[in-house]
Amino acid sequence: MPYKSFEEYNMQVTDDVKNRYKSIISDLGEDTQRDGLLKTPERAAKAMQFLTQGYEQDPVAILKGAMFKESYNEMVIVKDIELYSLCEHHILPFFGKAHIAYIPNGYIVGLSKLPRIVDVFARRLQVQERLTEQVLDCINDTLKPQGVAVVIEASHMCMMMRGVQKQNSLTTTSGFRGQFEKIETRNEFLKLIGK
Repeated sequence: MPYKSFEEYNMQVTDDVKNRYKSIISDLGEDTQRDGLLKTPERAAKAMQFLTQGYEQDPVAILKGAMFKESYNEMVIVKDIELYSLCEHHILPFFGKAHIAYIPNGYIVGLSKLPRIVDVFARRLQVQERLTEQVLDCINDTLKPQGVAVVIEASHMCMMMRGVQKQNSLTTTSGFRGQFEKIETRNEFLKLIGK
């Protein structure tokens, strides 16, 4: 069966945001009645709801829904997790990859849940530093592992399209808890993700 996309939107929010976008487009000097712009305010309103859907999602419930008792106590890594977010300063995209590791302490989690946690926090108005910390703390506080590590590498359109206009810049943030605060464990993780 082919992939079917299904999106639901709060129609009251959609109508309100749509009218605001229509005003913004008009204030910028465009004709909102022009063919190409007729449906743009509604599309933009729906896009913004999609891009900020993380506010409506519970990352702890996602992790708890797939926790399994297991004696495995070595490093688990999910790397190169694509992420897309919106910078809260300019509401411009930033995008990149997250690398997550944890050392279980009696429980493992379904592997797909780690990228889902990244998405929950990324689908909010964000700064990369807070995003890194939120993912780290959510996994640490929910799974209570022996340690957690998160590294995020991202390109920010607010630096690439405007301002300093540095198209090849990349921002890296990291956070470590528990066993990953030890240099040897941290170095093993960084080596395994190719850093």
